[in-house]
Amino acid sequence: MAEVLLERSDRVAVITVHDPRRRNALTLDLSDRLADAVRSCESDPDVHAVVVTGAPPAFCAGADLTALGESREEGLRRIYAGFLAVANCSLPTVAAVGGAAVGAGLNLALACDVRVVGPEARFDARFLQLGIHPGGGMTWMLQRLVGPQTATAMTLFGQVLGADAAVGRGLAWQRVDGGHDELVAAAAELARPAAGAPRDLVRTIKASMRATAALTDHAEAVDVELAPQAASIGTPEFQARLAAAKARISGRD
Repeated sequence: MAEVLLERSDRVAVITVHDPRRRNALTLDLSDRLADAVRSCESDPDVHAVVVTGAPPAFCAGADLTALGESREEGLRRIYAGFLAVANCSLPTVAAVGGAAVGAGLNLALACDVRVVGPEARFDARFLQLGIHPGGGMTWMLQRLVGPQTATAMTLFGQVLGADAAVGRGLAWQRVDGGHDELVAAAAELARPAAGAPRDLVRTIKASMRATAALTDHAEAVDVELAPQAASIGTPEFQARLAAAKARISGRD
């Protein structure tokens, strides 16, 4: 049965696109369910970070070809909706990529803030080979992560990045050896500091990073960060952590 699974543990949610028989290809229904799962995480005050993965053996084989072949602009936007919900998520996101991320599946991986990969991970644009133009902002996301040369090699020259190449090119943060469970566990562990921090602070920091990424002037970035930093200093969470830090320091004297 094609479905999107959502599990929560220790303030980290794991979203799994689950249709292994079809290598987790995104139908309109699965894309809708993926977007719903992301919204559920954002509305849950006990979720501070999100891991996105696909049921093995693939991460996501792209858009369902039947749905893609019948789509026009409205249908394409529905296909995009799932990975765009991930891209626009206010919480930190980690992709656990254990297999092929192809086409729209590559977009889903790119939509996350950080990617960790298993030994069988493959990042494959594939649009050109299918005779279709890239969509969903893939060229923008890919170039921002790996630069124009690698993005061009992948998009126009059909180059596919495996796990080690993805880490080497900056597309992935780390390789995790082992099976799918170990990969998801490593992604959840990477998310643990965000999970343990105040939720509002985590969301504000992510929003500030998005805002400053578009800036070219350092002084503007200082201004963007000034008000939220001042606000965070006045929170009970900061005061409690400050008092604990002072107590630890005093204990060493």
